[in-house]
Amino acid sequence: MSDVLLRSGVLIRHNFVLRLRDPGQMLSYILVPMVLMLVFKPLYVKALDGSTLQAVTGPLVMFSVFALAIVGNSIMLEREWRTWDRLRVTPATQTELLIGKLVPIFVVLVFQQLVLLLYGSFIIGLPVPGPPGYIALAVMVWGFTLLAIGSALATVVRSRGDLLLATDLGSIVVSSLGGAVAPVALMPPWAASVAHFSPGYWGLTMLQSAISGDGGETLRAAAVCLAIGAVFGVFAVYRLSRGWGRSQLL
Repeated sequence: MSDVLLRSGVLIRHNFVLRLRDPGQMLSYILVPMVLMLVFKPLYVKALDGSTLQAVTGPLVMFSVFALAIVGNSIMLEREWRTWDRLRVTPATQTELLIGKLVPIFVVLVFQQLVLLLYGSFIIGLPVPGPPGYIALAVMVWGFTLLAIGSALATVVRSRGDLLLATDLGSIVVSSLGGAVAPVALMPPWAASVAHFSPGYWGLTMLQSAISGDGGETLRAAAVCLAIGAVFGVFAVYRLSRGWGRSQLL
């Protein structure tokens, strides 16, 4: 057990260093939604009877989905540098490799959401969120879901360009259909029906319910997000354990 903890700790520390040396992408996913919250606030407040909930959670969910690029890039870089194949022949197991790679990114995703929620409360005027337990659950579950989707995506694409296309286009579609730009209630009937198939819808519902203190709806949306994350996570582990992350497949 001590060897497992040691190897995992070394990998986690190494990947934290990599994240800290290249903070630009994450900073953009924090600063841009901050600007959008300020710009959209008057619009949403007027259209939604004074509510700032949509003005904060909409950009938050949209740019947390954009952060899929960070998850995918973390694995793609290992494949491009041809270091993933070398890691696979070390004493570290597949599980340890994934823990070492994904734990730092999970922390980054949680940090992004917490910063934006605090900004929304202190600057945008979002009412003080509901019970901290619901907020913590929503943030961690949404982070896990994004982590699983991004990891699965990185095992399928064959180039950095494919990854960027998939994350940029997918993020806009998933977040827009999920209600991040306009509430689902204001969408055309066909879009409102399709919204329930978008992970962004459940992520947004979970965060909004947690902030409002609606425990039942928070847990229901969290269960759906966990199910989505589990499916994508199992797929990612299967692909990587079967060698689909090898560099020669790029």
